[in-house]
Amino acid sequence: MKRKITLKQIARELDVSISTVSKALSNSKEISEDTTQKIQAFAKLYNYKPNNIALSLKNRKTKTIGILIPEIVHHFFSTVIRGIELIANRRGYNVIVGLSNESFTKEIINMEMLANGSIDGFILSISKETLLKQDYHHFNATISQGMPIVMFDRVVNEVDCDKVIVDDFNGAVKAVNKLVEKNCKHIALITTMDYVSVGRLRTQGYIEALKVNKMIADSNLILKIDDSLDENHLEDLELEIEQFLKINSDIDGVFAVNELYAVTAMKVARKLGRSIPDDVQVIGFTDGVLSKHATPSLTTVSQHGQKIGEQAANLLIDRLGSEDTEYDEYIIDNDRKTDFIKVVIETEIIERESTK
Repeated sequence: MKRKITLKQIARELDVSISTVSKALSNSKEISEDTTQKIQAFAKLYNYKPNNIALSLKNRKTKTIGILIPEIVHHFFSTVIRGIELIANRRGYNVIVGLSNESFTKEIINMEMLANGSIDGFILSISKETLLKQDYHHFNATISQGMPIVMFDRVVNEVDCDKVIVDDFNGAVKAVNKLVEKNCKHIALITTMDYVSVGRLRTQGYIEALKVNKMIADSNLILKIDDSLDENHLEDLELEIEQFLKINSDIDGVFAVNELYAVTAMKVARKLGRSIPDDVQVIGFTDGVLSKHATPSLTTVSQHGQKIGEQAANLLIDRLGSEDTEYDEYIIDNDRKTDFIKVVIETEIIERESTK
C-alpha cells in the first residue's frame, strides 16, 4: 500500500513551494500546464487526497460555529444555545445547530457533515449512547485534524479539549443540605444510570452530603431511572416512581437530578395522598419551564445554562483566533503541548413552593 503523502512532501519531492502544489491541485491558472500535470501525476501516484477540514482551517474561515446537542426540547440546552449565539454574534460568528438525539451514530454523522468545510469548530455535549459505549474516537479524530472542540455539561477526561461544566457534585450537596435544613430525615434520590457523568456526580454529591450530615446513605432510597423513560414514556416513569414511593413510605424529602424526575415525583406523591411540601419536600436540578410552572412550583438547583453557553463560545472563538499552526492534510503536531481550559460554573438554589 502506498504511503499517505502531504502537500509538504509533494513540494519537497518536486522542489516547488507548498502554495504551488496547492494551486496546481486546484487547477489554478496561475500555475503552468506542465507544472500542474507533473504535480497532479505525482499526487495521483501516491494516492494523495486533501483533507477538507485542514484546508478549511488553513485557507479560509467560515466564521461559523457548529453546536451539537443531544436534544432540543430540554430547557437547559436551549439556554446554552442562547448564550453561545449571544457571544458568537457579538464576535462576528454564526452558529449551526445539530442534534444527536442521544445517538452515537447520529453524533458521528452530524460531526462529519458539519466538519466538511461548513464550520470552524464545535461546541458540543456528548450523547448518552456515546457515553455508554465509551467510544470517543470521532472527537479525537476531529481534534487531531485541526478542528477545535469545546465540550460542555457532559464531558469526558479521555478527550483533550476545552470544557465548561456545571459543578454537579456541589450542586447536589447544596440541594441535600437544603433538605436537611428543612428537617427532612429520610431523603431519597431519583437519578440516572451511572454512565451519564452528570447523574453520577450528582449521586456522589447526594451521598457526600448525607455523610457530612451524619445520615445513612440507604441504597433503598436511591432510584436509578432507565434513560428510555423520558418525556415520551411518562406513564412508565410515573409508575416506576410510584412503586418507589409506595415501598419507601417514610420518605419526606426527594432530590431529583433533573426537573422531569422532580415534577413527576411531586405528581405521584400527591396522587398517593401526600402533600407537597408538608409531607414531602422536593428539589430538582435545572431551573427550566417545568420548574416554574409546576404545581406547586419547584425548588431547583440552577445550572446557569446561558452562562455556560457564553463561556463555551468565548473559549472556542479565543482558540480559533489563536491558531497559528500551519495545518497539513494528514499531519497535525500532536506533540505540541496545549494548555486546555476547564471552566466550572457554580450553581445556586432557587427556592419555590416545593420546600418549606
